[in-house]
This record gives sequence, structure tokens and C-alpha cells, in this order.
Amino acid sequence: MTTFARGTDTLTRDALTVLQPGFTGTSAPTWLLRRLGEGLASVGLFGRNIASPEQLAALTAQLRAEREDVLVAIDEEGGDVTRLEVRTGSSFPGNHALGAVDDVELTRAVARELGRRLAECGVNFNWAPSADINSNPDNPVIGVRSFGAATDLVARHTAAYVTGLQSAGVAACTKHFPGHGDTAVDSHHALPRIDVDAEAVRARELAPFRAAIAAGTKAVMSAHILVPALDPDRPGTLSRPVLTDLLRGELGYEGLIVTDGMEMRAIADTYGIRRGSVLAIAAGADAICVGGGLADDETIRGLRDALVAAVRSGELPEERLADAAQRVRALARWTAGAARTGPDAAPADPEVGLRAARRALRATVSDTFTPLTAPPYVAVFTPVANIAVGVETPWGVAAELARLLPGTATGSFTGEDAGRAALAAAGERRVVAVVRDEHRHPWMAAALDTLLAARPDTVVVEMGLPQAPPRGALHLATHGAARVCGRAAAEAIAATEAVAEP
Repeated sequence: MTTFARGTDTLTRDALTVLQPGFTGTSAPTWLLRRLGEGLASVGLFGRNIASPEQLAALTAQLRAEREDVLVAIDEEGGDVTRLEVRTGSSFPGNHALGAVDDVELTRAVARELGRRLAECGVNFNWAPSADINSNPDNPVIGVRSFGAATDLVARHTAAYVTGLQSAGVAACTKHFPGHGDTAVDSHHALPRIDVDAEAVRARELAPFRAAIAAGTKAVMSAHILVPALDPDRPGTLSRPVLTDLLRGELGYEGLIVTDGMEMRAIADTYGIRRGSVLAIAAGADAICVGGGLADDETIRGLRDALVAAVRSGELPEERLADAAQRVRALARWTAGAARTGPDAAPADPEVGLRAARRALRATVSDTFTPLTAPPYVAVFTPVANIAVGVETPWGVAAELARLLPGTATGSFTGEDAGRAALAAAGERRVVAVVRDEHRHPWMAAALDTLLAARPDTVVVEMGLPQAPPRGALHLATHGAARVCGRAAAEAIAATEAVAEP
């Protein structure tokens, strides 16, 4: 355990303890190590911090050399949201693919294997799973991150994911309470509002969180959403009625409450991150997540000082801050104990993600379909990536098809001329069109119209929510854009190829 630096008083240590900061680079900066010595108990990792499993293990060892029980957190949902494999795409399908299969033992096995890989690298706290019910298919930020639109399905798979992940010794953080699925606004950009009555929230949105709590989730992440039926004045992250009265009181939850990223504009543009952090702790949150965008010592110092000043002014009760810090330390003790005892006895299962992706694939074949006779041209219709996914993670089927069918070519297209541009680029080749949430992007649907009118033998691969009617000679729905989902689709396309592989 860390011996705290002299001169760091209890109040300051507690203020540091409740922060979960990020940083830049692939090794820990000096300021971060110093803060660990002063009381900081958690560190958040992002894709920018990870180059390889070996480098990640060295980084987490560097952190633990300064503080043995440090919580090392990551946003590793698998599927579209991956940090561990940010440069290649994930080896695990995301929630929507697992929900499409609807085998809770498979979900548990996928979560356990993902947890095992995190634990091997020294990561012990995962900001996952998403327990949001995707009740609004136009939701711009949840989508395939949800297990589905049915309450019972999402609840049982959330519980399975929690138990699988924690069986590997990695703490789960079920999110985004009280439920981000019925929003039409991304809280990275603005404050979403859900206008439903309180009983509807309890009957639908809260069921997966109840299941996660019953399964023993070690943490719950709050949502930056306004639900006037629960609190007409403040978003969930800053709301005592939501965090203390509902989550702690009504649902009986005793574990750690973590905020979503405080620099997200839903909070930063309305309250500011310092004021927002004080309000969040006062409302019942125990840990402040920051660092996706603001990742420097100045940010951490400013948040620490804001919390200390709020206690000294009487705005934030000192016992509330002390209670929050104690909950952080309690989770740190659990993860340290889990690391010493090791995961359960189940063997490693490195292929479980691919098996799950194959099972999630759904094919619709038209009467006019004919097998491919040569390597195709893959036309990728690329939407703007949502911030949770990130723009740097590759997706699609082109790389896997090129491996299976050498000579496959590809191009990326967007905008109103995407269909005509794809036809021109493809020439005489058979076209494989890859889309992502066609139903949300009129330009994408128009591009497919243009393409299919000229080339009805086109194969269509939908790697987002399969809400639009299937079309094309062969339509494949992967239920997510993880690398293994792309591989599953490529295998199905290559299986229709009539020319023997060299």
C-alpha cells in the first residue's frame, strides 16, 4: 500500500481519491505518479494509452509500483467500443450481437474471456457493461452498445455479463443509470432529456440495473441525462433524487457510483466540470470520471481544489466526501484481493468472441442471388463515428475478405454522391456494400438505392442496427462492427465464392 506524502491532509487525500483521471502517452507521467503518492486511487485508460498487451502490462506495473491497490479503469465494452484493441478492432462482439444470439451462457463466457485478457494486462476495473435498453432506434450514442430493445433480454444479459467479467477478477461498472436508451441526443454533445413518467422508467429502464445489482455489480455509472419525472432540475449525474433516493434507497445499491465523463458537454457546457464534480459528489456519486478529453495535472488539481473548497465552505458535507472516498478504497481492496486469489478455474477461451460473432450473423438471400465468381469491390459507406466508439478503430469486412479472397479491393464513400462514386470505383467487379445504421442516414439509404438500381447483384452488409428492411442479392446483418463481426460476414461472403481459392 502507498505511504502518503507528508503534508497531504485527510481532506485533500479524500478529494484526490474520488477522482478517476486520464493521461496522455503510453507510460505514466510524473505528475500522475506523484498524485498516486498523495492519495489518488484510480487511473482511467483510453485508446491513446495502449500500444500492445505487453506495453499495457508494463504501464499498469508502473502504476502499481507507486500504489499497489490502484484501480486501473478502462472503457472496454468489446464490439464497437474497444480500447484494448483500438488499432485492430475487437476480438469480441458487442452487446447487440450477444443479445441477438440470446444465450446467457455465451454472454457470460465472452465477458469472462474479455475480463481475463484485461486482468492479464493489469486492468481491474471495466466501465462496462451498457445496461441501456435501446428503445429508441434513432439513439445516436447507444445503438449496438445495447443488448436490445426488450427489457427482459437486456436484464438477463446484463447480469450474465457482470458475473462473467467479475469471475475474472475485474470489477464491472454497469451503465448508464437510470438508462440512456430512449434518448435522441448524444450526451457527449448536449444534455439529453427523456420525457416519460416515473413508473415507465421503473418498469422499463431500471430492470437491467436491478438485475446487475442482484448479480453483484461492483460499480454503477451515472448518465448525463435529464429525466424530469425523477428530477426536473438536474441531470442524473448531479441528482440526489436519482443517485441517493432511487439508486441507493429504492434499489438498495451499496457499491461504487461513478460518473460518466465530466468533460462531456452535457455537464461541461451547463455546469462546468469543477462545479459539476462538486454537485455530483453531493448528489451521491463516489468517483469522478475525467480524462477522455482533459488529461493533465491542471485538471486534476482544479477538481481537487474545488472539492476541498466546497467542503470548507459548507456546500459539500465533509462526511459525504469521506464516504465517497471510502467506497473507492473498498473497491480497490476488492480488486487487490481478486488479483491475489486469481480468476475462477475456467480455462482460457480465445475463440469465444469469434464463435459468438458467427452465431449473431443473420443472412437474407434473394431468389436472384448468384455466388461471387471473383474477388469483389467493397464499398464502405462511412457515417460520422460517435465519440464513444472513436474514429481510429477500423471496421468493415474489406480486410477479412482480402485475406479470404486475395485481390479484393475497397474504398470509403460518404455524402450525397456516395452511390455514384462507388459504382465508378467498382468498375466491373461485384460490389459488397457495407453500411452502418442505414436507417439513421438518409444519404446512406440513397447511396444503396443508386447502387442496387444499377447493380442488383450487390451484397449488402449492415454492421449497425438492422432496422432498415433487408435488401440486396445477399443481406448480412452482423449486429455490430467488431473485427470478429467483420470476419464472420467475410466468411459468409467467401463461402458463396464459386472460384476455388489459390
